[in-house]
Amino acid sequence: MSEWGLFRSEEMSLCQLFLQTEAAYACVSELGELGLVQFRDLNPDVNAFQRKFVNEVRRCDEMERKLRYLEKEIKKDGIPMLDTGENPEAPQPREMIDLEATFEKLENELKEVNNNAETLKKNFLELTELKHILQKTQTFFDEKEGQYVQEGIQQALLSNDEVGKASPSKQLSFVAGVIQRERMPGFERMLWRACRGNVFVRQAQIEAALEDPVSGDQVYKSVFIIFFQGEQLKTRVKKICEGFRATLYPCPETPPERREMKMGVMTRIEDLNTVLAQTQDHRHRVLVAAAKNIRTWFVKVRKIKAIYHTLNWFNLDVTQKCLIAECWVPAADTETIQLALRRGSERSGSSVSPVLNSIQTREAPPTYNRTNKFTQGFQDLVDAYGVASYREMNPAPYTIITFPFLFGVMFGDFGHGIIMALMAGWMVWKEKPLAAKKIDNEIASIFFGGRYIILLMGLFSIYTGFIYNDIFSKSVNVLGSSWRNCFRVEEIEHSDSETLLLPPENATCYYGVPYGFGFDPVWQVASNRVTYQNAFKMKISVLLGVAQMLFGVILSVYNYRYFRKFSDIVTMFLPQVLFLLCLFGWLCMLCLLKWIMYSAPFNPTTPEEIRYGTHCAPSLLLIFINMFLLKDMNADSKGSGLGEEYCDGYLFDGQKGFQYFLLLIGVLCIPWMLIAKPALIFWQRRNAARSQLPATNGDVAAPTAGGGGGGGHSDDEEFSEICIHQAIHTVEYVLGSVSHTASYLRLWALSLAHSQLSEVLWTMVLVRGLSLTQEYWGGILLYIIFAAWAALTVSILIVMEGLSAFLHTLRLHWVEFQSKFYSGEGYLFIPFSFEILLKEADSED
Repeated sequence: MSEWGLFRSEEMSLCQLFLQTEAAYACVSELGELGLVQFRDLNPDVNAFQRKFVNEVRRCDEMERKLRYLEKEIKKDGIPMLDTGENPEAPQPREMIDLEATFEKLENELKEVNNNAETLKKNFLELTELKHILQKTQTFFDEKEGQYVQEGIQQALLSNDEVGKASPSKQLSFVAGVIQRERMPGFERMLWRACRGNVFVRQAQIEAALEDPVSGDQVYKSVFIIFFQGEQLKTRVKKICEGFRATLYPCPETPPERREMKMGVMTRIEDLNTVLAQTQDHRHRVLVAAAKNIRTWFVKVRKIKAIYHTLNWFNLDVTQKCLIAECWVPAADTETIQLALRRGSERSGSSVSPVLNSIQTREAPPTYNRTNKFTQGFQDLVDAYGVASYREMNPAPYTIITFPFLFGVMFGDFGHGIIMALMAGWMVWKEKPLAAKKIDNEIASIFFGGRYIILLMGLFSIYTGFIYNDIFSKSVNVLGSSWRNCFRVEEIEHSDSETLLLPPENATCYYGVPYGFGFDPVWQVASNRVTYQNAFKMKISVLLGVAQMLFGVILSVYNYRYFRKFSDIVTMFLPQVLFLLCLFGWLCMLCLLKWIMYSAPFNPTTPEEIRYGTHCAPSLLLIFINMFLLKDMNADSKGSGLGEEYCDGYLFDGQKGFQYFLLLIGVLCIPWMLIAKPALIFWQRRNAARSQLPATNGDVAAPTAGGGGGGGHSDDEEFSEICIHQAIHTVEYVLGSVSHTASYLRLWALSLAHSQLSEVLWTMVLVRGLSLTQEYWGGILLYIIFAAWAALTVSILIVMEGLSAFLHTLRLHWVEFQSKFYSGEGYLFIPFSFEILLKEADSED
């Protein structure tokens, strides 16, 4: 790892790689196992079907197709596929023939078994249907009722004029078959209409479902028998049966023949059952043997395919004996890559060692930030906004702390934070088994991938909840309250509300020593609790926001120094930081001064105590507005009551002149940002034109520039475009400083919303259950109400409110923080790695 580690992306080198043809496969295989090389396609204009190793890639595609066919059949039978987590090396090219032969043999054997089983199932279905026909139609051929049925049929048929001309003694004909049950009503209607009522149809349902030999679905069918006279009706009936996909079977007319056929059918069904069982056992044995190795085969085939796909990006030299490749490699891992190439060359038995040369280029290298399972989630949050430009300062290390902290400021609740931390802690504890399960649910997979982010968010929520003294909207008296119960009973009885104001200047109620850590629990019952907490959270939001924005502006200096944009430190960084400090930094200082200087003395006597008492505390909002309006503090802002003559509306003497001085510096920073950089570039270009030498401005040498630096400018860029770009950037920064500072007030707003929702849920749900007076039913209802309260707490306050706070925190980092130094115009380093390729293949499956 480079000296900057996580703070800046790795230094990359563009290298040219020379490989002997016979050693290329083994060397690329070693590089794939290493996963530190990103190859470039040297044949972008060559069709995929015209590349050197296209036949090998096609062979791999065919092997993958056969493996997917085997996998489909294994899953169809519900056979578990053994996944030991083994990661075999890529097979040698000569082993491809053995793998192809194995897969071909398995596929042919399985297809033959399936075809035989399908044929046997068709025969079994036909015999089963014939068995049901012989059983169901027996009543129609009963000797006792045969004459009655025949006479009834003849009477029905002879009633028709057309058939009435026929001889009454003419013998009846019939056909019998099987049809799907849902087609039977339409089938009967069609027979009646097409044959004009000259047929007699009887049908009976087959109770048991029959298996379709092709699809394997369960189908319900019915047996039918149709009586008619004449060849014309016979032809018509058979055509209708064919149209409705009914299956006709021969049915003997005499009882002895039917009994004999039934015995033969039953014997053949028993034989078929035996053969089918043996066929299924053989198929099961073949699939079980394949299931033991199919995961390993998939890994081998995918590695072979990836290697040949990468080799298609290489160029052949003129002698056709050497392959040439270009690749991006981390400069710190050059020796490791050379060792891997040497291992591949030795394994292939090549006599010529691979050659790895670094080459110069003006192309922007890819961005590579080394991560582990803990930092990967935070890096993904940053990359979702935009991949860092090459060697630009990486916000991810700072996000590890600031992201969960700002989330905790908005979500601060001790109880909710514990639930969130416990859930994330369970995912971290069960990390290996959960990762091995390969979670299919997308939402669950996202939560598991961000388990460390959720864990830190829960821990910081516990910390801020302890500061707010808020646990499920209630407070806990841990360190002992700084207030005593000094209210008289008659005051409470005649009070309009159940709570009273807490006057800190009342010596009989307030001890004079603040609570040890966080909010005093007595504020839970105070009527001015929301006012007090809002004032604190609003100020702390501005303090945190300005601090984070100032930190982002300071980080831009490291970008300027690295890219040798020293002029931007003077023309960009200094006016930006002065503008931010003189205006919004002064607002933060006012908040701190008011907290420090003003107190609530019990019996103020001296002018100093009177001036810095609570009744003389000025409004910071009025001070800040009047600072911009160049107005003096009016009488309304100077306090009232005791010692009014000592209240002048300012925090200290000389504040008015000092504020005007800060405002003047802040206003001067605007033309400084607007004019200084274009003027410097104009002066450099003019001097370069006079000396007929190229300009040496540091901006030109920098491949990228950090956000907040305004970006680099090339020599051929029009000066008017530079001026327009700088004007846009200046306006964006000035107005953005105002809007971004106001945007951090969402910390206060979300915290207020979360605490109020929590209190409403406690009051409207759980308190109702706790106030039940029934002796037996009250206990049962309390369990139900508690379950409802717990469900609403998890679903609304933790999941929905947590998601809302997460998105607001993400916006604060992407827009307010990263815009000060981060451009995000790079592209990711995507190495040739078997591990990444196999993970992507598994996710697609």
